[in-house]
Amino acid sequence: MKERILTGWTFSRAAYFIMGSFIIADSIISKQWVALAFGVYFASMGLFAFGCAAGNCYTGPNRSPSDNSTPANIQFDEIKKSE
Repeated sequence: MKERILTGWTFSRAAYFIMGSFIIADSIISKQWVALAFGVYFASMGLFAFGCAAGNCYTGPNRSPSDNSTPANIQFDEIKKSE
């Protein structure tokens, strides 16, 4: 757990932690207790590197090497309308 907290910091992870901390502080000052839950969630995402803060939201291209859907392999049949 200590290694996960101390290593692998990216810009997005730091941004989640900083914004979550800001939401926590602001919600305590203004006594908005519902917003405190959102702040804790976002700050913990940044601190413990889970969810989008760890880069897990990017799925990338979903193509396998054996994908046969390239334009060269597609065959079309022409359908003529009879009058």
